[in-house]
Amino acid sequence: MTNATHSDLSSWLKDAQTALSAVEGLYNDALASVRARVTRDGKLSSELIEADQHAAHGLSWFATYLQGLREMIHYAERISAEGAYGETEDLLTRLGFAEYVAQVFGGIPMSQGEIIRLTDFGLTASAIAARRPPEVDKLIASGATIANRARLAQLIDHHEAAETIGASGLDETLEAIRSEMRKFAADNVAPFAQEWHAKNQYIPLEVISGLADLGVFGLTIPEEFGGSGMGKIAMCVVSEELSRAYIGVGSLGTRSEIAAELILVGGTQEQKQKYLPKIASGEILPTAVFTEPNNGSDLAGLRTRATREGDVYKVTGNKTWITHPVRADVMTLLVRTNPNEKGYKGLSMLLAEKPRGTDENPFPAKGMTGGEIEVLGYRGMKEFEIGFDNFEVPAANLLGGVEGNGFKQLMETFESARIQTAARALGVAQCALDLGLRYAKERIQFGKPLFSFPRVFDKIVSMAVEIHVARQITYFAARAKDEGKRCDLEAGMAKLLGARVAWAAADNALQIHGGNGFALEYPVSRVLCDARILNIFEGAAEIQAQVIARRLLEG
Repeated sequence: MTNATHSDLSSWLKDAQTALSAVEGLYNDALASVRARVTRDGKLSSELIEADQHAAHGLSWFATYLQGLREMIHYAERISAEGAYGETEDLLTRLGFAEYVAQVFGGIPMSQGEIIRLTDFGLTASAIAARRPPEVDKLIASGATIANRARLAQLIDHHEAAETIGASGLDETLEAIRSEMRKFAADNVAPFAQEWHAKNQYIPLEVISGLADLGVFGLTIPEEFGGSGMGKIAMCVVSEELSRAYIGVGSLGTRSEIAAELILVGGTQEQKQKYLPKIASGEILPTAVFTEPNNGSDLAGLRTRATREGDVYKVTGNKTWITHPVRADVMTLLVRTNPNEKGYKGLSMLLAEKPRGTDENPFPAKGMTGGEIEVLGYRGMKEFEIGFDNFEVPAANLLGGVEGNGFKQLMETFESARIQTAARALGVAQCALDLGLRYAKERIQFGKPLFSFPRVFDKIVSMAVEIHVARQITYFAARAKDEGKRCDLEAGMAKLLGARVAWAAADNALQIHGGNGFALEYPVSRVLCDARILNIFEGAAEIQAQVIARRLLEG
């Protein structure tokens, strides 16, 4: 970075800090206003929060944008200190910061049809104006410009498609892992993903063996149990790169990581010794069996019961939206062991082993049946409804050996699960950008490439900028997790934003393809379907916003 550029960045950082302070002040005003509206007799009222859900959920998005602005500043400071802050990084950051500040003051999209505005929080025009220093308008006017977007489009046009646009800010080890995963995906996944999707085929076992050989399944498992002992940042990189090729492959590693984390935080020493090495090596494939047909996110209403009879639990009930259960060897199975204890307290987690099935005989286990749920996207592992009728699980496989801890054990994995989902969303968004960019450069209309038209390259630029913001929030949450800090808010924000960014990117990429994007033969049609699920699983966007809002309001 030249001295002139360094001086310019210093000036921008000063203005950005001023604008950030103004937005923080606005956020605090909004928080105080909504908190007053949903408080009754000195306590937060769930009834009032639900009645004022638009504003409450809007706080979640406001807080997410605020975190995004912080991370843009931190990114610029960190990357410039490393000497890697070039023109691409500068434009991504300036455009991202300017756009998010402008949306804070103009309206934040919670979805394509829902906008949260400052007035929705009860803020008056004069109160908003008092929190709008000249630096805000300066940053918007100088950042979100046609010239900046056109210049970033030029830089993207000359960018190597296989690379990530803009310096990641990660160390050499993590970038080496990224390169290794990218090469594996390019050779073994990307060329075949469209066929797997179109034919609703399982991801081949050879691919799963390849992931095992690369250490994907044991990435975050401690070395004493056969893993690599790496952190959540590493898992983000792996999930992102594999999901960039095909979200199903990117999700295989995350299933093993969540099962392993459940056992690490809640299992007995014997359970850790038995299962963790086999999960790390890929010998055991796990699946999560939590959701029920009539409950969805309402786990407190879970009905599947496990009755202890001697040395076994007999499980009876129904589960739905179970991913990859046929080829799984062990289920982390959430059940109600105490029918007299309502809500979460009566729940327990079982490590329920089962034989692997086939398409012809999916569940060759006594007391277990199931049927496939055909889905638009997120294929390659297949979704099932499962019925249990006195399905037996050894009592020794009660996670932790004590009943009633199931929900608590599950809660301890939510941060990791949401960080992972955010990383998968980044991969899907990046795939959409790759496909949209390639098509825009190759497709000739009116004598020139589509990419030469501003409305087209603007879409590509918007994708790159929002992926940049979402990536930094995701990495921030992962770092916090690796440092042992509570990061449920940050993880939720990363997932909330990442899912929206992935859907917007896929939608824009399909639009660039025009009618061809609507054809099943084009991969972008698959990516659109894959992107859509991200706003639903691991906590629907509305549930995620509700959870974040509750934490914010509680202070």
